[in-house]
Amino acid sequence: MRLHPALSLLVLLTLAGCSAIPSSNPAEQTARQAGSGPVAVARPEARQCYAELGQTGSRFAPLPDKFYGAGCSTTNSVRLDGVAGDAHEFSVTNLGAVACPLANSFAGWARFGVDRAARQILGSPLRRIETMGSYSCRNVAGTARRSAHSRAEAIDVAAFVLADGRRISVQSGWNASPREREFLRVIHSSACKRFGTVLGPDYNKAHEDHFHLEYGGNNYCR
Repeated sequence: MRLHPALSLLVLLTLAGCSAIPSSNPAEQTARQAGSGPVAVARPEARQCYAELGQTGSRFAPLPDKFYGAGCSTTNSVRLDGVAGDAHEFSVTNLGAVACPLANSFAGWARFGVDRAARQILGSPLRRIETMGSYSCRNVAGTARRSAHSRAEAIDVAAFVLADGRRISVQSGWNASPREREFLRVIHSSACKRFGTVLGPDYNKAHEDHFHLEYGGNNYCR
């Protein structure tokens, strides 16, 4: 017996233990148009966040909530593939699950902080942001407290690639040419206005090669 295609899809999703079904919700439609396919039924706060992220012009896919145990989880998260600038989109590499509110803050920082600073200070627009990832089930170094990474509420940013081919890394650029130094310090300061915790090379040796951008936190900037 042949099943109707829509019924076949529902059966497959049910067997896979997934509650994802097509939705008429505008935020979920935006995500599907960005290439995400069907999405899991989301809580109201998640749908609101998806709508806000969609309005930034970002390419993203909502992800199902996952609980890994030991205090580690990814809830209300997305896979962020691209962020809109003033004139074009740029990509974001090496990201896994990112909490949606963090993705919203990141999209605003990338466009209004990083891309504009790149054009104004370095004379070339941004093409790519390279990260060291987001979710990781681990503690804050030297403590028994879970890191924001264990909830996908932090992103570590390593470098920025410009349209003219230049690659400005946090590690090599922090004390490099005057313009690279200015660029990195301007975007670091910009990040402090959008994220709860921002850590960089001046914080400690563990952060000499990246910016730690954390949603929430204690409004700490170093």
